[in-house]
Order: sequence, then structure tokens, then C-alpha cells
Amino acid sequence: MSHRPPSSLPGRRSVLRGSFAASAALALPGSVALGSAPALALSGRPEAGWGVQAGDVTAHSGLVWVRSDRPARMIVETSATESFRHPRRWHGPLLDAGTDFTGTTRLRGLPSGEQIHYRVLLADPDDPRRTGEPVTGTFRTTSLKRRSGARFVWSGDLAGQGWGINPDRGGYRIFDAMGALDPDFFLFSGDTIYADGPLAATAALPGGGTWRNVTTEEKSKVAETLAEFRGNFRYNLLDENLKRFNAQVPAIAQWDDHEVTNNWYPGEILTDTRYTEKSVDVLAARARRAFSEYFPISTLRPGAREGRVHRVVRHGPLLDVFVLDMRTYRDANSPGTQTTDPVGILGAEQLEWLKRELSRSRAVWKVIASDMPLGLVVPDTGDGRPNIEAVAQGDPGAPLGRELQIAELLRFIKHRKVTGTVWLTADVHYTSAQHYQPSRAAFTDFEPFWEFVSGPLNAGAFPANALDGTFGPERVFVKAPTTANVSPAGGYQFFGEVDIDGHSGELTVRLREQDGTVLYTKVLQPGLVGQ
Repeated sequence: MSHRPPSSLPGRRSVLRGSFAASAALALPGSVALGSAPALALSGRPEAGWGVQAGDVTAHSGLVWVRSDRPARMIVETSATESFRHPRRWHGPLLDAGTDFTGTTRLRGLPSGEQIHYRVLLADPDDPRRTGEPVTGTFRTTSLKRRSGARFVWSGDLAGQGWGINPDRGGYRIFDAMGALDPDFFLFSGDTIYADGPLAATAALPGGGTWRNVTTEEKSKVAETLAEFRGNFRYNLLDENLKRFNAQVPAIAQWDDHEVTNNWYPGEILTDTRYTEKSVDVLAARARRAFSEYFPISTLRPGAREGRVHRVVRHGPLLDVFVLDMRTYRDANSPGTQTTDPVGILGAEQLEWLKRELSRSRAVWKVIASDMPLGLVVPDTGDGRPNIEAVAQGDPGAPLGRELQIAELLRFIKHRKVTGTVWLTADVHYTSAQHYQPSRAAFTDFEPFWEFVSGPLNAGAFPANALDGTFGPERVFVKAPTTANVSPAGGYQFFGEVDIDGHSGELTVRLREQDGTVLYTKVLQPGLVGQ
């Protein structure tokens, strides 16, 4: 386990005892009923019924997010204690309909390695003295001392395949299990919503029984308008487990396909008859805007200069997290047999960015947060053709298609002697550990590395994908169902944990079930190019 300064823990843990040890019974906001959409209240004081969340926290900064139920001025107060005896005040943006009444405030100049308690107040724009009930949260800034260690959890895929918030089961209970580990942050590895996955009020379970969903108007059809995309993000925030988790654990969020539509790529024209808007580029622009409004992301805030999902989030001397975007810059899905592919799955510019940032990193561990796996064959047969959705295309020979770009990156890591790279992903709706080894591979100019898969958080589970031998993967562990779209009631919901010891520098990966049970553990040694 990681070693942390004792002074950094009591405030956080006292909150955890009151939150995560409590019953996970689902309680929805009073204005939301089964089958109805949330109403916009216009009388009284502004309210923040959707909770708060923090994101992209570093040693001295962090982002705090909130949503109001009407126009309001966002105010954040921070303190070293839960009593807020000597708060520091931050004036945030005006929340209005232009951002769906959401807003993010950047906190700068924070002390490193400390528990930061914050509360968000929403003030009437016409009368700043009229404020709503404050909503509180907390996060731990990154320690600059190696001995503090680091711990985080990761997973993806929330409310997919028709399985939404089920009040009979207490909602998204997996977030309580993740929060109980007291992680420094949560790496949300894509498919944060299912904009292409409408929810019915009920669904039949195999073998009998009924799954019951909380439903809203925006979740009754595929998302096409900006309002519908926004409604998909709001849907998940109806879950009290997730809201409680958001208030205690900051996130590093990335996107994949279901934030827009299944298996999408730039320039695609849909043939899906559920859509009246056929241009994926139009849908992606709307989805990206909603994504930026509902997650606190340092490079994708409304009005942010950079305007991109891919970024590096630095977590002290032990860890850098390289967040990839395998959607925005990819080429069209195809059989993946071309012998040249300058665009690939990352795009040329993002590939060069990743190389540059990896070579600059001085962190002991470089976690590459990939929204899709490398050696698992993920097909895209939506239009009846044998296209490939991810990287591997099933041919175990020399790299072809998007594999060419990954081969270039792996070669770069080897020859630049970049140490401590670990790949984490979700996407395929089961959990597994793959070890990539040149001695088993058709392409051999790389050093061995590990890829760990986890998820879903609350979605259908699926059988394990086939492996492609190009980079020599060996599946060391896997837990997956034998039938498709197993509901969360049938199990197979997963998350992963990464724990970096502050003294030895060892990185321990634990693959866990939704209740926190450890399924598989792997300990990696620091300072190596490959292992």
C-alpha cells in the first residue's frame, strides 16, 4: 500500500465514513420522478441539485464544477478544514443557458499534498446576497514528496445497452466500492454516457425477472440535439452514489464512441434509421460541447484556448497520466489491411504530441490512458462490412492499418528508453490483463509492456475479444461472460485500482469486481523500459 503523510487523511476519511459506509440506497432529487424529466425551478434561491465534482487536480491547482437550476453566479470557497473557519473565496463564471447552467472554476495556488475542502455557493446574479444552500466537496492535491505514494481507480462504460439507474438495486453501487478505497482520483476511461442508447422503463432479464430503469425524456431516444446530449450527462447525475463519489474523488475524464454514437469516426455519414441528423461531424460537435460542459477538463473548458481532450495530468514525481483521444483524429474504420496509414487512430499531430510528452516526462510511471485496447480485435460490422473499430485487425503478421502507428510509438518508447509505461483501457466490457512480448510477436522492435482492461461500470457485459499476435499479447488473466449483454444484475461489472508505493516505487494493479473483491494482482517494478 502507499505511504501517505498522516496529516493528509483525517478530513477526507471522516467524510468517507459518513458517505461510503452508509447505505447505498438510491435517493433521487425530489423534482425527478420515474419516467419524467427534471423541471427547471424559477422561484426561490439557486440550487445545485446535481452535486459538485473536481477534475484534473495537480499539486497546486484543480477544477471545480457545478450545475445550477437557474441563472446564478458561481462562488467557490476553500479551506484546510471542514469547518471553513478561514475560507478563501474564488469568484467563478455566470451560469446561464449558454452552458446549460453548468460552470467550472479553476483553483490556483493551492498547497501541495493537502486535503482541500471546498463548498460551492450559487448567488442570484441580481442580488449576490441571495445564495442557495452550499454544496460541499473535497479533494487531495498531488504531493510533491515521493514517499506519499499514489493511488487511483479506473473504469468506463456507464448506462449502456439498456441498463440504466435501477432503483431496486440501489443505483450505481460500484461508485461506493471505488470511493471506499480513498483514491487520489478516478480515471474515467470513456463511454461516460450512452448517447446512442435509449432507456426503456423496464427490461426483461434472462431467466425471468425485470430490470427497472429511472427514465427521462432525453434518454427516450438517441441523442441528436445539444439538449439531448446534455440530458444524457444529466441522467447519470440522478444517481446518488455517483454524486457522492464526485464530491469525494476528483476525475480525469476522456471520451470514446458512445458520447456521440457507436463506433463513430470523423466524416462518417450514418445509415442508422434512428437518426434524422446523419452527419457524425455535426453530432460530434454537439456531443463535445456537452462533454466539455459536464466534466471539469483543463484543456476543454468552455472558452479554453487549447480545446482538446488529449492532455497530460501530472501527479507528482511518481506518476504522469497521458490521456489519449482515439476518436477525434482517427481515419475511417476499414478492414485495416493498408500498408501505409499516416493518420491511424491518433492522427499525426497527436502521435507527435505523445512522443514529445513521453520523452519529456520525468515521472517514475507513465500511465497511457487509452480509450481503446491495442491487441484486442474490436470489430465494426455495423454497415455489414468486416471493418475494424480499434487497432488490431486479426492478422497476426506484420503491422497493417492502424497497427503501423502503434508500432511507430512502441519503437519510439524503446529507442528513447522511456521507462515505466503502462497501458490502461476499458471499452470491451470485461476485465483482463495482457502482456505484450517481442519474442511472441511478428513486430519485434519494442520492449515488453502490460495492458490492463476494466469495466463496465454499469452496462452490458460481453465475451472476451480475440487477440491479434502482431505485438505478441498473452492474456494472463480474464473474467468475462460467455454470452453477450449480460445485465449488471448478472455481475461482470468491474473497475481497476493502481497503487504506487512511495518508498519502493512499485506499481501494483488490482482488477476488482463491482463490490471491491480483488480478482487479479500484478506488481510492476520501477525504472524499466520494458517488463
